[in-house]
Amino acid sequence: MKLFIAFLILFFSNFNSSHEMNPARLVLSEDANSNYKVTWMFPSKGIGLPAEVSFPDCTESGKSFPSQESKYLITNLNLDCGDSIKGKSITLKGLSRVTDALISISFFDGSKFEGLASVNDSSLVVPKEISLYPTNYFWLGIQHLLSGLDHMLFVFGLLFLVSGAKALIKTITAFTLAHSITLTLSVLGVVSLPQASTEAFIALTLIYLAFEVGDKEKYNSTPWLLAFGFGLLHGFGFAGALTDIGFSSDNLLFSLLFFNLGIEAGQLLVLPLFGFLVWILNNSSMRDSGYTLSSYAIGGLGSFWLIERVLSIV
Repeated sequence: MKLFIAFLILFFSNFNSSHEMNPARLVLSEDANSNYKVTWMFPSKGIGLPAEVSFPDCTESGKSFPSQESKYLITNLNLDCGDSIKGKSITLKGLSRVTDALISISFFDGSKFEGLASVNDSSLVVPKEISLYPTNYFWLGIQHLLSGLDHMLFVFGLLFLVSGAKALIKTITAFTLAHSITLTLSVLGVVSLPQASTEAFIALTLIYLAFEVGDKEKYNSTPWLLAFGFGLLHGFGFAGALTDIGFSSDNLLFSLLFFNLGIEAGQLLVLPLFGFLVWILNNSSMRDSGYTLSSYAIGGLGSFWLIERVLSIV
């Protein structure tokens, strides 16, 4: 029970970081003379001084002052690398543990490169042979799931409504299928919801889930219905994150596939821990009080996020 309470405290201690994954973006476009137009986009919200990007093997010119556009501080510059930037290095200084940088390069011959830099790996060499598959979106999907406390808290709450391995598999599969459907449809432009409203509705799903955790009789035999219905909303949230990250239209389907696979991998990483904690609670003498405490914790966080997100809209 002490371990279970410690887990809830951990969630409360990080409640402000419910759904913020807004990586920096470095976009390069090559012309016929092997010169590059560079756009450096660094998120402006709560990150301190912007990170700096440098090209040790190239000559920079025409660098603009940073300007605010939407969520980013934008800097533009021109780059002369003598020939192709393939085989040359890119260095980013000042990245934080919560801000990675997605690097996208469009070459004049039509090929594209996408790489990921982080605080632990802030320099990369553009490969001479470009891979077809944008596998970095897999890691971005994992990062988004693990940094999205609202999504993780929803998955955690679902486990209170299931009993047995079969029901667990059915419920998690329903949630996965639902958010995969709306993630795909939204990114492809078939359906869409305003991102701010989506985030508010996601907070509402947590409040409703909290009532079910406190009194789980209604969905005791069919928790997958709740998981599927609310999973559709969470899919729109995932789509908003992928849109914020950005992706190449030429690699859209692969970017979408790897991002979604990353989300599923992130779920698989946290499910054993969540399942173990709920198992401990179900086999303790404080099961009823633990369910009540969990209900208040989920509902309290959902209410906080709902108020915060509604205020950001008005």
